[in-house]
This record gives sequence, structure tokens and C-alpha cells, in this order.
Amino acid sequence: MNDDHTPLSPDDLGHRVSEVFDLIGALYRRGLRKLEQGEEVDGVSVGVRSVLVLLHRYGPMTVPQMARVMSLTRQFVQRMTNDAMARDWVEATPNPAHQRSSLIRITDAGEAVITAILAREHALNRQVGGGELTEAELRACVRVLKEMMKTFDHVDVE
Repeated sequence: MNDDHTPLSPDDLGHRVSEVFDLIGALYRRGLRKLEQGEEVDGVSVGVRSVLVLLHRYGPMTVPQMARVMSLTRQFVQRMTNDAMARDWVEATPNPAHQRSSLIRITDAGEAVITAILAREHALNRQVGGGELTEAELRACVRVLKEMMKTFDHVDVE
């Protein structure tokens, strides 16, 4: 076993990263269930939520751009976008850079929905760790997750 400041051997690293993946899987599934239990935002699927968050944070994007950012297929993102359009949460606008690929823009109604969702999530996230987590711990967590993501940068989602 290593001390806390010495890099792990490749074999030990492989086992520890597997533990992290197992935890991420369980966290992801529980998080999805919790997100879909919101009464005030009834009917917002996790996929539609993801589209709304992207547009809320980064402004208008094309479906292919959103798919790349989310590492999802264009077809899935298009379905989620269509669902959001049916609820008047997003709209298609002309794209000066590409005639065949409209820009998708969040509407005022979509902003209201995603703002409510993010506020509810923020309230829940404030409870993580019972107030005991440090900036250094979270920075380390993000660093490790980014390194894990780099391992799969080459994976094609289409």
C-alpha cells in the first residue's frame, strides 16, 4: 500500500479506478432517480434537462454541437430537443454559419424551468459531505475525474 502522496503502481491504480467507476455508476443512477422526482418540474426528463442546462450556460447551439459536448448521439439529442420544443422550452432559430443546422435557443419558459431545477439541485448539493468537504478535496476529485475522462477521449458516440 502507498502513502497518500506517492503515485500508485499501474496495477493498484487499475483497482482503485475501478472502485471509482463503480461509485460513479451508483451515484449516476441514484442522481437520475432523484432528479426525476421533482414535483415542481414534473415531466422534465434527464435528457431534456441536459439540453436546457447547456443552452442556459452557453447560449444557442446546434444539435450536433450539443451532442459533442454531452458525448451523446445526435439522434438522442435531437429527440430531447424535440421534446423541449414541444413544451416551448426551446426554439430553433436561423444559423448564419450553416443553413441546414438551426441554432437551438432556450426560451423564457425554458429558462424558468431550468432555473427551478438548478435551484433545487443546488439546495440538495449543499448537503453533500455534511459541511466537511474542503476545496482541496473537491479540486482533487475533479482532477481525477478529468484524468479518467481523458482515457476515453477517443471513444466515438455515434
